[in-house]
Amino acid sequence: MQPLHCRIKNMEKRFDSETVIQEFESLTKDAKRVQIETLKKILTENGEAEYLKKWNLDGRFDPQSYSSCVPVVTHQDLDPYIQKIADGVSYPVLTGKPITTITLSSGTTQGKPKFVPYNDELTETTMQIYRTSFAFRNRAFPIENGKALSLIFGSKQFTTKGGLLAGTATTNVYRSPQFKKTMQAMQTPSCSPDEVIFGSDFHQSLYCHLLCGLIFHEEIQIISSTFAHSIVHSFRTFELVWEELCSDIRTGVLSARITDPSVRTAMSKVLTANPDLADKIYKKCQELTNWNGLIPEMFPNCKYIYGIMTGSMEPYLKKLRHYAGKVRLLSADYGSSEGWIGANVNPNLPPEMTTYAVLPNIGYFEFLPLIEIDLVGQPKLVGLTDVQIGEEYEVVVTNFAGLYRYRLGDVVKVIGFHNSTPELQFVCRRNLMLTINIDKNTEKDLQLAVEAAAKILTAEKLEVVDFTSHVDLASDPGHYVIFWEVSGEASDAVLKECCNCLDKSFVDAGYVSSRKVKAIGPLELRVLRRGTFQKILDHYVGLGSALNQFKTPRCVGPANQTVLQILCNNVVKSYISSSFG
Repeated sequence: MQPLHCRIKNMEKRFDSETVIQEFESLTKDAKRVQIETLKKILTENGEAEYLKKWNLDGRFDPQSYSSCVPVVTHQDLDPYIQKIADGVSYPVLTGKPITTITLSSGTTQGKPKFVPYNDELTETTMQIYRTSFAFRNRAFPIENGKALSLIFGSKQFTTKGGLLAGTATTNVYRSPQFKKTMQAMQTPSCSPDEVIFGSDFHQSLYCHLLCGLIFHEEIQIISSTFAHSIVHSFRTFELVWEELCSDIRTGVLSARITDPSVRTAMSKVLTANPDLADKIYKKCQELTNWNGLIPEMFPNCKYIYGIMTGSMEPYLKKLRHYAGKVRLLSADYGSSEGWIGANVNPNLPPEMTTYAVLPNIGYFEFLPLIEIDLVGQPKLVGLTDVQIGEEYEVVVTNFAGLYRYRLGDVVKVIGFHNSTPELQFVCRRNLMLTINIDKNTEKDLQLAVEAAAKILTAEKLEVVDFTSHVDLASDPGHYVIFWEVSGEASDAVLKECCNCLDKSFVDAGYVSSRKVKAIGPLELRVLRRGTFQKILDHYVGLGSALNQFKTPRCVGPANQTVLQILCNNVVKSYISSSFG
């Protein structure tokens, strides 16, 4: 088989979906063999690294020796090694070749971004994932030469003490020459200039993305972002600025809100006066009912909307469908700041049913059965091809950038197999848990409770804009606090009913029994001032996150004091459940 970088170069010239699909079919037919080869390659390339030498592998690079010698770890275990790299030590610490870039996680899980090593191999695996899923999408929904309204944003980069560039995973990808070449080959170049993507202020960048989308509205075939949240956020913003966008198009003069000189210069090459287009857009906007079907009205040739829509993104699907009308929603691939795991090769499935086929050559994958998670000592893991359909596991990854038997913290369910590689469904983040006593409620449980209670608001023509939660242990007994931002004014009676519904919707046996014996106090619903979640987004962007990498933290713990303070300072109403007496 050709080396990965050679295959990428060939693909850049002309994208051939069927060739990519054949390559994927070949890889997944004997996933076990590919996994053994991939592990050997990773360990051979990095055998001289300080971390691997510590475990005395002595050239034994088979799965059995690896799992018996090298322990399963969390980020906390590897953090001292990553810090050494960031500080610029000269010897190999985690990888044979020097790490030149550091990835920052979004920081929404733990309250502050984690440092994760990043190298060219991860860029290559990213392009492989992009090409694989695009090949299957393009077979189902072919696109011609066109443009994408790519709602992507490069965050601020900084230099570590040792001189390494640090930025979000998406920023590292977007800044790579391979990204632009791959997008061109796939006939989906962004309609926005690079200066907009990498602008210094994401509010200004978002405005210009929307403006470019309207200027090239007939050429837009795909609307995409990393996460569904940023697509919804973008069109919520459109509702507020559409008249200003029309004015810019009518006069050919960019709004004074854009102050970044490089962005103004780049946009001057795109924006020319077009009164007819401005009138057409203005008329369409006025004729829309509550912005229903906004996307097909503005972008008549859009084939689909693309972004990660599973897990913590599912709550945004209702609003996204409202904007999308009949335009199809396709969920993007499964990865994290630490690297990629699988591609969506079944684009016909609705987002809620999306599965991800693991690519067996982009890393070495092991799976920790959920029943093993809380046991003392080293847990028993199973290999990629040994997982069982219907079972749930935590993903453990070994990659080309210095992560070895690294617990991702993601829980997945095995839905089936594509040839011999498993197809996974994302379930939840393992550490996002509401728990006080013997209760255990996951991110998914919280989402289902919010969905049930939000139906009461729907009857009032209102919606939950966004939500999060907190366990309040300051009171005795402790209780759950749910924070809601609502789209308009709801009556006290309605919100009280929502509060009771939330409490009753947590059906975990531990929660219900604890509530009945008053070991857990009544649930509290706190309604937030409009714009509170925007303040939280601004906070994370200020920490170095990018809008398109932002995920609303679904459970705000005590370590996340800044976000908790933003929430508590913006509460306008509070309700206590009277469920359970």
